[in-house]
Amino acid sequence: MSDSLSLTLIQVARQRIAPCVRRTPLTASATLSERLKTNVYVKLELFQKTGSFKVRGAFNKALTLTPEERSRGIVAVSGGNHAQAVAYVARALGLRSLILMPETTPRNYVEATRGYGASIKFAVNAAAAFAEVADFEREGWVYVHPFDDPLVMAGQGTVGLEILQDVPQATDVIISIGGGGFIGGIATAIKALKPAVRIWGVETEGADCMSKSMASGKIVTLDAITSVARTLGAPAPSERTFALAKQLLEGVTVVSDREALDALRFLLERLKILTEPAASCTLAAADRLREQFSPERHVVLVLCGGNMPMEDLARLS
Repeated sequence: MSDSLSLTLIQVARQRIAPCVRRTPLTASATLSERLKTNVYVKLELFQKTGSFKVRGAFNKALTLTPEERSRGIVAVSGGNHAQAVAYVARALGLRSLILMPETTPRNYVEATRGYGASIKFAVNAAAAFAEVADFEREGWVYVHPFDDPLVMAGQGTVGLEILQDVPQATDVIISIGGGGFIGGIATAIKALKPAVRIWGVETEGADCMSKSMASGKIVTLDAITSVARTLGAPAPSERTFALAKQLLEGVTVVSDREALDALRFLLERLKILTEPAASCTLAAADRLREQFSPERHVVLVLCGGNMPMEDLARLS
């Protein structure tokens, strides 16, 4: 299996995972087109199984395991959408799963992950969870990394193939960044097929490891994730995702939590879709970038997830 990401790897992933995932809708939005004075579309990946794009990469990784690897089970580190995805995939394929979670993980993620049958082990924080995973690998568990794995990234990149299928005239795609695997996969697919498309990354303040890394020219590790967009909570990009971001992105726009939450409320009120801040931040970034979008452009906002904790939602009102 290739150890580098490519269009071919992504196309193979699409065939492999097609029976297991949803082909999520992509629709034009008159409301957002009027707001941004251009042609705007929303890729509704929040309607994916488990409520986010993460099952794509997890299925693509798990479906390549040997019978011996499958018998050992899969382990992951996540306090968010990746946890649910790995647990769901393991249940669907009849595998054991173990998720290492930070103690601060919202209750809805913990309950959903347990509901899919995974075992959970809590760590003090994300860094401690990542440090502990090596122990389980030595015991034989197969590690499904949340972003730094070409097979996981290829699965996520299938979103890019769907975007170009549904909106072949796309000129710009706006995607949020956690560790960089999602945007790296999508950008690899789109740029290989249509190099002129501009890919714009988004982070929120307090979960902005990629923009800080790009500004300093080397990988920067955040001491803590302080943003409300907790599912963007990677402490640092990987060498692989950092290199792809430098190569393929127009830039990374950093928005405030308030901008992300205002955009979340707007999407709920006007488009009737409940995103999480890690998804609504793409609209906040589009507002910041509006000077880049003339009336003849075609801008796709990727709404990557909708797992908003009810207690966080209640605080919005």
